[in-house]
Amino acid sequence: MYTTDMYEGMIAETITIKGHGGDVINAYLARPLGPGPHPAMVLAHHMPGWDEWYREATRKFAHHGYVTICPDLYHRTGHGTPDDVAAKIRSEGGVADDQAVGDLAAAMDYVRSLPNTSGKVGGFGTCSGGRHVLLAASQVDGFDAIVDCWGGRVVMPESTLTPQTPVAPIDYTEGLSCPVLGLFGEEDSSPSPEQVAIHEEALKRHGKEYEFHMYPEAGHGFFYYDRAVYCQEQAVDGWEKIFAFLSKHLG
Repeated sequence: MYTTDMYEGMIAETITIKGHGGDVINAYLARPLGPGPHPAMVLAHHMPGWDEWYREATRKFAHHGYVTICPDLYHRTGHGTPDDVAAKIRSEGGVADDQAVGDLAAAMDYVRSLPNTSGKVGGFGTCSGGRHVLLAASQVDGFDAIVDCWGGRVVMPESTLTPQTPVAPIDYTEGLSCPVLGLFGEEDSSPSPEQVAIHEEALKRHGKEYEFHMYPEAGHGFFYYDRAVYCQEQAVDGWEKIFAFLSKHLG
């Protein structure tokens, strides 16, 4: 808990890491100053791209005491404004799941290797990032807790599978290696409340530790203060639940 007599500071900067397949990609790293050791977080950005909201979120987690990294999952597509890069990604059918998982796993290994981290690493993502962080925690060992905020296309009819997304994340539920917090909106269509219920049933069936919250009068992206979808009351409560969950599982 923060008190006014505490020392506070952080360093935030763009770095490069070796991602999936050994490719060098950009990442944004924010780390609290002070002796530590600090738990760490890996952020999976949303479909709108590696944008300002995710830089702010990276610093937000660092402010709360987490060494936090957010890799650019679209790095290989080229550079420009986040909107332009995201549009190109969408035209190509999205980033491949195995590539996104590889980049997130590399980011996890990177922050865990830093000298001022505790060894505990969590994951966080919204929208497609929620889906990607869930996939990563289901296919890669090493995450200690993850937060999935309205990750769509976890439940996928076979007709919607593509070469980039060949397996529905729900089909990897048995391999989920850590507790998951899920935050969703009742007015969302991807995922819909019905899809969230299907996901919850799979978690129960496989005996996974989870905590799901469904917010009334909230739709997709209700944390995004810079968009019309923002829901102040639900977002504030959601952030409180996130940091309580991470404190419980990461310290």
